[in-house]
Amino acid sequence: MGFIISLVRQDLFLCSRRIAMDQEHLGPQNLKWPPLDENIVLIRYHSYTSLVALSHGQGTRVGFYSRTCFRAESIVQSTVRTHFSSNRAIAPGLLRMHFHDCFVQGCDGSILIDGEGTEKTAGPNLLLRGYDVIEDAKRQLETACPGVVSCADILALAARDSVVLAGGPGWAVPTGRRDGRVSLASDASNLPGFTDSVDVQIQKFENKGLNTQDLVTLVGKQPNMLNVITIYNIKNITYGSSIPDGVSSGIRGHTIGTTACQFFRYRLYNFTSTGGADPSIDPAFLPTLQSLCPADGDGSRRVGLDNGSENRFDNGFFAKLRDGRGVLESDQKLWTDGSTRDFVRRYLGVRGLLGLTFSVEFGRSMVKMSNIEVKTGSNGEIRRSKTDISS
Repeated sequence: MGFIISLVRQDLFLCSRRIAMDQEHLGPQNLKWPPLDENIVLIRYHSYTSLVALSHGQGTRVGFYSRTCFRAESIVQSTVRTHFSSNRAIAPGLLRMHFHDCFVQGCDGSILIDGEGTEKTAGPNLLLRGYDVIEDAKRQLETACPGVVSCADILALAARDSVVLAGGPGWAVPTGRRDGRVSLASDASNLPGFTDSVDVQIQKFENKGLNTQDLVTLVGKQPNMLNVITIYNIKNITYGSSIPDGVSSGIRGHTIGTTACQFFRYRLYNFTSTGGADPSIDPAFLPTLQSLCPADGDGSRRVGLDNGSENRFDNGFFAKLRDGRGVLESDQKLWTDGSTRDFVRRYLGVRGLLGLTFSVEFGRSMVKMSNIEVKTGSNGEIRRSKTDISS
């Protein structure tokens, strides 16, 4: 119970921080406390107990640095906030980076390592953003607590803090990961891609211990910040051409973020044998996409994945899938494919189905993802720099 109380205190802290931020814009006279809902309290309680169970046995735990570096989380939090205030795009970037790190060699910070042939140089990772945020936080932590906090944990904490700053939910992040020593670009080939079928996406998630609900949840929430699709400035890709080998777009977190025309323009022109557009696109939405991405236009132009709220972490992404307004083909398939449609409908609160609360389930799925193949104990190392493997 003491552990649950500590998590409740963290929630109260996050709430007080959010209120302070709102006061700067609205003024305290315009803020009102909502009535306490016992159902919400129960949901949060069961969510916390579930998160405890998820982190148990993985070698990570909430509050890992409470005695060895008690300011670790606050240092990361303030660093992310500082960078976010000048560039909101780092929020989906950090979220996507965490996802790409966990799906390759586990959540071990290997995506941060510099050098020829490392993960950072792989096609899906070429335009990841946020490395400077992790480097800044690591530099401060090495001053405060030398050799204690891993780069892998910094990235996991920064991903959570970026979601909160973008208006999303907070969750308790289990820490205690150690940094990996191996980073190979060739290992990034298992990242989900924007043309993957639902079956392929499900299999890639299952290979990492994640289920179909996790797939729908993490695609939907991680970039609107998370609709953070990896965008590559490949000037030679034109309408009708194929995507080069090794280049694919990460698909997680599409509730926030953007993608490039080159990754969905093929849906708008000559998609069918009769020369029409992808029939799953809402006909009323098609002219908007075509105006943003003309057939002979700039393939690197960015378009919001959750069009209209790409910088806000919200639940609108699922409604857009229902309405045929998913930008990426892989996203829209979550509605057209029967194996994933009911999860989308449950997030939408369709009558007759057991509803899902996104703010709760997103945190649960993020904790599960952040514990993929973690290195703890004597495995791995604590890098003194985010980019270099210790000798």
